[in-house]
Amino acid sequence: MFKAYSRAACRRAFLAAAVSAAAATALPAAAMAADAGYPERAVTLVLAYPPGGGVDFVGRLLARQLEAELGQTVVVENRPGAGSIIGTNAVTRAKGDGYTLLLADPALVINPSLMASVPYDVKRDLVPISTVTKSPLVLAVPVTSRLRTLADLLAAGKSGGPSLNFASAGLGTTPHMAGELLKLRAQGNFTHIPYKGSGPAMTDLISGQVDFAFATMPATTPYIRQDRLRGLAVTGAGRSASLPDVPTVAETLPDFEVYFWTALFAPGKTPEPVLEKLNAAVKSALASDAMKSGLERAGETASYMTLAETAAFVDAEAAMWKKVVSDGNIKAD
Repeated sequence: MFKAYSRAACRRAFLAAAVSAAAATALPAAAMAADAGYPERAVTLVLAYPPGGGVDFVGRLLARQLEAELGQTVVVENRPGAGSIIGTNAVTRAKGDGYTLLLADPALVINPSLMASVPYDVKRDLVPISTVTKSPLVLAVPVTSRLRTLADLLAAGKSGGPSLNFASAGLGTTPHMAGELLKLRAQGNFTHIPYKGSGPAMTDLISGQVDFAFATMPATTPYIRQDRLRGLAVTGAGRSASLPDVPTVAETLPDFEVYFWTALFAPGKTPEPVLEKLNAAVKSALASDAMKSGLERAGETASYMTLAETAAFVDAEAAMWKKVVSDGNIKAD
């Protein structure tokens, strides 16, 4: 089971795709010159979620910094619905000229495997520009729980007793899929309880209505520091600076890595010079003091990647979650 979900395989795919993308033929000089004046008007940044959530916060922060880098207004447009499919579809149908962009999260690569169908092809209809944030999740239990370590939780899940319930922010979200991956890797008797957002999930977790949950750092860290939740593990490759005393899942289940990320995308066929300019703008934006402090306050971690690295990363994430959905026989309904 360990090899079936190894991040090593994903890293090999990542590197292969990065080399391939980096070796792609450059656009002719005439095409590059045609896009030299970009942007000449306002840019629209579509967020496929309602205002107030994590993607919305990162998107609005990024938009303000991109304005400074691009010298044009960046208009934020919330297009929520259908687990991010409505907003994503709107961007895939837009002209590939760099004036309509999407800030996506892992649902982008999870939905095509989880849903019976989606109205677009991620690889054909979108092109990745750069990751923006990349942070581990936290596996937490109520502070009153008898489970004090990840080993305790895994043992309880195999004891032959009642199933342990785990909450998530919703079906197909990264916290949900992290729970399913843990279930597969540990062969645990775990039952998923989906909620409409991390807020309700954390409320029921704190009160002990569910046994455990994976959730984002911003959703869990305040409660852990208030001694209302107990953090059992984080899902990154190393321990988090925000929760240095909380071990990683990988310390118990080697090679277990899950991240909640956001990344900027453009419609397919967007010219390479435009993509390069946007990638450079994201790099500068993430290096700005305003962006750094804003992300730090929200418990997010900045993550810049080149065009090739981003494409490889997205491909690796899609492959990993496709296998989890298939092996776990996870259905959207």
